[in-house]
Amino acid sequence: MNCFTIHTEGDAGTINRHIYGHFAEHLGHCIYEGIWVGEDSSIPNTRGIRNDVVAALRNLNIPNLRWPGGCFADDYHWRDGIGPRDERPRRVNTHWGNVIENNHFGTHEFMDLCEQLDCEPYICGNVGSGTVQEIRDWLEYMTFAGDSTLANERRKNGREEPWNITYWGIGNENWGCGGNMRAEYYADEYRQYATYCRNFDNPNLYRIAGGPHDTDYHWTDVLMREAAARMQGLSLHYYSILKWENKGSATQFDESKWFTLLQRALVMDPILKQHSAIMDRYDPDKRVGLIVDEWGTWHDVEPGTNPAFLYQQNTLRDAVLAGATLHIFHNHNDRVHMANIAQTINVLQAMILTEGEKMILTPTYHVFEMFKGHQNATRLPLVLQSEDYTFGDEAMPAISASASRNDQGEILITLCNLNPNHAVELSGNLQGGEFTSMTGRILTGDAMNARNTFDAPETVKPASFDGATLAGSDLKIVLPAKSVVALTLS
Repeated sequence: MNCFTIHTEGDAGTINRHIYGHFAEHLGHCIYEGIWVGEDSSIPNTRGIRNDVVAALRNLNIPNLRWPGGCFADDYHWRDGIGPRDERPRRVNTHWGNVIENNHFGTHEFMDLCEQLDCEPYICGNVGSGTVQEIRDWLEYMTFAGDSTLANERRKNGREEPWNITYWGIGNENWGCGGNMRAEYYADEYRQYATYCRNFDNPNLYRIAGGPHDTDYHWTDVLMREAAARMQGLSLHYYSILKWENKGSATQFDESKWFTLLQRALVMDPILKQHSAIMDRYDPDKRVGLIVDEWGTWHDVEPGTNPAFLYQQNTLRDAVLAGATLHIFHNHNDRVHMANIAQTINVLQAMILTEGEKMILTPTYHVFEMFKGHQNATRLPLVLQSEDYTFGDEAMPAISASASRNDQGEILITLCNLNPNHAVELSGNLQGGEFTSMTGRILTGDAMNARNTFDAPETVKPASFDGATLAGSDLKIVLPAKSVVALTLS
């Protein structure tokens, strides 16, 4: 039997809006052509930043944006990206294809983007190839209001008032591309760097330590033991991948690969539980946030594209996976304070794909838009009994669900049917209240690999959903196969 109970007057904590964060790296066409086209471009822009992209991301209520990487961050020197653009140095992007980085998109351009988006900047500083003084000076340049040489240099470059920076990453993947460090070594490096990442005019700098990937629980243990007192957040990276050596096509796959990828995505839950348990030993008050600042699907690049640019299409499979993963983050809202899907535009599990002046929204984008009502809402206790979706000898729950209540008392229920073959009938009980109004939307498609293209940009988009009936506190839903549904009750 498929059934659920929602305690509509309950309080399981706030779903931090920053769980719906994004990530833009100097990788492929994420920044250049995706976000930045330059002021002389024929593509409509505001100070070089694409207007269509800004409008689309604002529609998601995008809470934060992580930049400049990723691996690129630990080879990025902030001074390269300030001052007159035609005088900025041209560097080799050694991580992503040895292409030339002209640094036309730097600190001022990124902060302009965040202001246009009305989102919080999340800046990742260089530990791998940088220095303590370099990262400390960047903070002063950006955030100090007084009469210092660095603050005056910022003014000379066009910004009178300091920027308000809260989220500050100290290195990226320092176990790998950020320096191939041992946990014990990075813990000492972090302590030193964090000491000099000062609160110049912002008393609330949120320092994020470079954390583990996947199931590297040793890294979490060492960082929490040695450095928890000097951090506000610890990052975690986990990608849903079929096989590292053979990731498979984003669009050409059978049910076996559908099942396996979703199964890999659900592993996020036990991974978060174990890392959280380690953090709890050193931080029982849950002061330090777990920051999942890279997550999403990773497929083979699209045929004919640069393999170093990580450009992949985005299908209904990616959308269902995104919905189920966001539900997992909701369930860990006591410890998960932020998450950043990788990446925003033209890279990995992107929100947006661009081709010259054209822009399309991906199925994953639509999930973020359908779920945006969860941002900063109160998570409601939800008990779900779901049948299994089985394939061969393997099984996983067919249904993923979450519910929240906003300040106006409206209830948002989101559900994903992971089974690509069969609809599921659900009976729900809304304890603690009766509701008289309900609206619904659904995201689905004719095929598992349904997607939007530049020739057919609206193949997969939300539609009105009439498969739910409400009678007082009782809710019945027929959830179509391979679908994401959002219901709003008032």
